[in-house]
Amino acid sequence: MDDWKAELIQGYRDFRAGDYQNQKDLYEELGTKGQSPKVLLIGCIDSRVDPSDIFNAYPGQMFVARNVANLVPAPDANTSFHGTTAAIEFAVEVVGVELIVVMGHESCGGIKGCIAGLGHDPEGGYVNKWVSQIDHVHARLKESGVSEENMQLEMELETVRQSLDNLMKYDFIREKVEAGKLSLQGAYFSIIRAKLMFANEKLEFETVKV
Repeated sequence: MDDWKAELIQGYRDFRAGDYQNQKDLYEELGTKGQSPKVLLIGCIDSRVDPSDIFNAYPGQMFVARNVANLVPAPDANTSFHGTTAAIEFAVEVVGVELIVVMGHESCGGIKGCIAGLGHDPEGGYVNKWVSQIDHVHARLKESGVSEENMQLEMELETVRQSLDNLMKYDFIREKVEAGKLSLQGAYFSIIRAKLMFANEKLEFETVKV
């Protein structure tokens, strides 16, 4: 048996012998009655940034949509980038979440790829086309004088702000936000220090106290 497959099977067995023993009733209820999470978290697919671990969330507590660099496409990009938008629409219109969190993170490979110029050639592959959405964010930061040394971090933060801005361009989201039925929140996670930051009303990131 391949090592990776053996690891998956062992992980499943550990789950059945561990957490599942304490959550049997929860899984049965979720499978029978359905889900009703109040939070949609849009995060990166990076294996080091698992939302369930970071927020200590149990099954059914959080609706999660993950993609390269935690991007929310603008409405006019729907013809090319519809998977994440479909997840957002489902979470808001069907599941009925009350909060959308967009969470960026330290050492993001998608951001690094954009800075390196992958988005300049959107026909060069699926990742190229995806990160081309934030080429303008990179250009804007360069024009504002952000140094190469600080570009990775500033891009990671600014991309979260851009995604929050894009969310408000969707009528079904903006209407609920303006009616007080839905809230938006920017977040950022430092992998090295396991430090979480939330954006305030001015979209400045502040460390969440432990």
